[in-house]
Amino acid sequence: MPVAPRTATPPRSAVDKALDLVEAVSRAPHPVRLTDLAAEVGLHRATAYRILLDLVRRGWVLRAGDRYLPGAAVLRMSASAAGNSLTALARPVLERLSAATSMMVNLQVLEEGGARVIDVVRPERLAMISHLRGELLPVRRFAGPLALVAALEPEARKRWLDGLPEDAEDVARELAEVERTGVAVEHGRNDKLVASVSRAVVPAPGAPVCALTVVGPDAEFDGPELASVERELRAATDELVTALIADTPGAGR
Repeated sequence: MPVAPRTATPPRSAVDKALDLVEAVSRAPHPVRLTDLAAEVGLHRATAYRILLDLVRRGWVLRAGDRYLPGAAVLRMSASAAGNSLTALARPVLERLSAATSMMVNLQVLEEGGARVIDVVRPERLAMISHLRGELLPVRRFAGPLALVAALEPEARKRWLDGLPEDAEDVARELAEVERTGVAVEHGRNDKLVASVSRAVVPAPGAPVCALTVVGPDAEFDGPELASVERELRAATDELVTALIADTPGAGR
């Protein structure tokens, strides 16, 4: 049986290396040494040191003796993001969508390999369904990644398909259907008792920012019920687009 060729991994840019170091410092549970940082991000010690010098100068990393910890720039960004992040903007929309459908609603963003669940509103009646917060969901099994990839420009979508080890043709057909209808629907592919409907939030063509996904019991995603959920989902994603492109805080809410 022929082996599918591997997609070549592009070399890391200087920006990639700097961000790798910032992220490694930020997630460390305590101030971390240069040697450990370099090993974690896969850089030579001398290379990591040169990049850290610039990061310290710009305030992204703070040096304390032979250890490093997050700098003032990271702390300022964290404080700002708490009130002006995607999750902060989307949270009221998620809550209203969950209330309107009586379903669980999550917020997903596209990452390498799938879509990451970054926020969830789950009603008490659906406590038995896993919220998957923080999980990276593969495109072959979940509605959210399908909705996001289908909203990409054709060339970007092709790169995603090229990266699939199998089922690329099946996924391509699903993506074409999602592009046609505007929503991705999954019935029991990951969990036989659970279904989901997702739509990408696309302020500019070909550049999805995130996806809203409605999740609930599969038995409640048929016929009129599914049509009602789709209507509410379309209204919610349109509302979030307005909030993202508005010039004034709270616009579109």
